[in-house]
Amino acid sequence: MAQENGFDLVEVSPLAKPPVCKIMDYGKFKYTEKKKQSEAKKTQVVVVVKEVKFRPRTEEHDFETKIRKIREFLEESNKARVTVMFRGRELSHRELGTKVLERIVNELKEVAIIEASARMEGRQMFMILAPNPRMMQSQRDKAKAAAAAAASAAPPSQAPAEAPPTPAAGGNDTEGGAA
Repeated sequence: MAQENGFDLVEVSPLAKPPVCKIMDYGKFKYTEKKKQSEAKKTQVVVVVKEVKFRPRTEEHDFETKIRKIREFLEESNKARVTVMFRGRELSHRELGTKVLERIVNELKEVAIIEASARMEGRQMFMILAPNPRMMQSQRDKAKAAAAAAASAAPPSQAPAEAPPTPAAGGNDTEGGAA
């Protein structure tokens, strides 16, 4: 019956009792499934982990600059891996690295949450910060409000009337001038 009408008999749910079959164009079905998967892939968000490196003795201005960059990464919905690198005798004073990481957490507490707490790995101490969900929601709300305000502020299709062309001032005409 399916082949007479140019369709295929497709088993949809083989484990059901009784098994479920459907009469459909199998090629078209596969095509639409592939399209759905590609659309889902377009809309998915890829989270990137960006790394910012500190030293136990990072100066104040450099510290503030790196904090600003971490804040930007988190506002872009990326995660941030904060690393404190130790060299030489600094390795025996791990508490300095812990203080640096605690200071970073205090600076970023409104925009970040700690995803992985501080831990040592060789000569580096690191932690991973993720964007704060409340901050992300407030950003989305602001974006929606701005889009709504822009949509309501623009009057529907009122283009300004074009002004007639005006002659250029300054004697740049090519007609009849002395050369």
